[in-house]
Amino acid sequence: MEGSRQTDGRVRRAERTRASIVDAHVRLLREGTLKPSAKTIAEAAGVSVRTLWLAFGDMESLFAQTVAYWFVSDDALAVVIDPALELEQRIDRFCAARARRLTNIAPAARAAQLMEASSSTLRGSRRAHIENVRVEIAEVFAAEIAVSAAPETLCDALLAASSWNSWSILHDDLGRTAEECETAMRRAFTALLAGCR
Repeated sequence: MEGSRQTDGRVRRAERTRASIVDAHVRLLREGTLKPSAKTIAEAAGVSVRTLWLAFGDMESLFAQTVAYWFVSDDALAVVIDPALELEQRIDRFCAARARRLTNIAPAARAAQLMEASSSTLRGSRRAHIENVRVEIAEVFAAEIAVSAAPETLCDALLAASSWNSWSILHDDLGRTAEECETAMRRAFTALLAGCR
């Protein structure tokens, strides 16, 4: 019995250590340190580099846990949009929610761009995120996509208009505010869906 309690205690401590390391990694990304070293992450978490490696083994394992954090964070901002609403209402709600979510994941997306070439975990995360957005678009705008002359192309265009890539061009490269980016997204959706009533 005593051994079981000790084991449980060690497991809980290990879980807390892993969580503190992930939290530190996320915090660094949010603060703009987009490619932190293991040493920097360990220092931010208040642990040794050795402890970090004992907790995760390698950076890919840490990336996987950090990616999981961002997906949970993103899911928390999701809203259910009734496909029966008027098109204008659906566009407004979708674009507002998408703007909040893109603002939230911006640090992770910027960091991933720097490291995707050498990280299968980050490449997989990007593909999963793209697929999630595509599924959401297909559900919210199902009626319009169904009557489109080119449903796949329409879905692709809506995905492109609401993608991180488009948001980054407007926000990071052109210096547009989040509100201006959202307005541009809404205008693109309105134009793309106008003929599908």
